[in-house]
Amino acid sequence: MGRLVGLSLLGIALGLVGERLLALRNRLKASSEVESVDLPNCRLIKGIEAGAEDIDILPNGLAFLSVGLKYPGLHSFAPDKPGGILMMDLKDENPRALELRISRGFNLASFNPHGISTFIDSDDTVYLFVVNHPESKNTVEIFKFQEEDNSLLHLKTVRHELLPSVNDIIAVGPAHFYATNDHYFSDPFLKYLETYLNLHWTNVVYYSPNEVKVVAEGFDSPNGINISPDKKYIYVADILAHEIHVLEKQHNMNLTQVKVLKLDTLVDNLSIDPSSGDILVGCHPNGQKLFIYDPNNPPSSQVLRIQNILSEKPTVTIVYANNGSVLQGSSVASVYDRKLLIGTLYHRALYCEL
Repeated sequence: MGRLVGLSLLGIALGLVGERLLALRNRLKASSEVESVDLPNCRLIKGIEAGAEDIDILPNGLAFLSVGLKYPGLHSFAPDKPGGILMMDLKDENPRALELRISRGFNLASFNPHGISTFIDSDDTVYLFVVNHPESKNTVEIFKFQEEDNSLLHLKTVRHELLPSVNDIIAVGPAHFYATNDHYFSDPFLKYLETYLNLHWTNVVYYSPNEVKVVAEGFDSPNGINISPDKKYIYVADILAHEIHVLEKQHNMNLTQVKVLKLDTLVDNLSIDPSSGDILVGCHPNGQKLFIYDPNNPPSSQVLRIQNILSEKPTVTIVYANNGSVLQGSSVASVYDRKLLIGTLYHRALYCEL
């Protein structure tokens, strides 16, 4: 009798393991392939060989690129090289990527930038917020951009217990931001277990010098975050749920869910087209290829444009798609004056004239 009970329990356990593995493969879209959608007038950006995970563009056409991310479980083409922040002036006829100098005292050797966001104050001061993972930790670095010498002055490092696994950020003040936690735990093993079990314990946090609080929760793995042009709505990409959440910003900075847009791809960073308010999404058609890297079968890339997301039937268009032969693991797409930048988790970056 005891053996029968033991075998029954083992069978149940193995069944649960199999069910979780199958569910994870579905969340990763492990069997998906992509059909190419090409853009004319594109070129790879010189000097970016190990990823440009996030991109943010100022109204004057200056683009900031977060490069060189090292993230647990992901491939890296430059594992021993620190990350950095590059800048491109998209008003130039032939824009080039230049690395910004960072002020003394900041630990460049452990700089591991992830999501970024800019904020322009009433006096035209430009602040750059950078999610940083120095030595696998989680911080948000706040810089002042000094355009006269193309440098970043480090102002502040933000650490908080409510920011255990920060992925992306949207600045809403000179020291104020919303941030996504893509995991509830900070320990690597517990992160893997959390993803495997699909616990939905992750959240969005609002940070200010006077108040830090969870303002939305219950996500699978929230990733990219951005704000609508009228500043009324926050958009959150839930990468493993294949969803974009639209949340209304309240006076107390809390967020109230308005709607969820379901897609058929893994959604990463979100950018706003300033000319139309459309959302550009860097996507991963097959997430398994990101984590199990095979140079002979590399991860593909995809960029979506979402029009009228608040309407009953938003329009979703594939702007760009590639099987990895040109661009592997697209994580972000940003546009300025018909010039499109597409960044990746750990590969190259693309510049296109539309």
